[in-house]
Amino acid sequence: MARQRIELQRLLEDTVGEGVNVYFQAPTIMEFPCVKYERSKIDIDHADNKPYLAQKEYTLTVIYRDPDSDLPDKIAKLPSCKHADKFVNDNLHHDVFTIYF
Repeated sequence: MARQRIELQRLLEDTVGEGVNVYFQAPTIMEFPCVKYERSKIDIDHADNKPYLAQKEYTLTVIYRDPDSDLPDKIAKLPSCKHADKFVNDNLHHDVFTIYF
């Protein structure tokens, strides 16, 4: 299943373009702008009391300094992506999304 996560990594890198870091296991010191993501849960659908479909949900956090950045708009256009939250911390803007992949 690591292949699936690597495909998500490539999709995110292609979506945000050059100059934006994409981190799965973010280092202690990150460079901004960036997208940090992690698996948050697995949704399992059942039929006849047996699991038949499992979808991984990831939490994506887009972190940037420029309040007019188009990064959140790029991420919002991804399939199965939903905006969950927006906040500012230490003068950095954070947009939080969930995506099934």
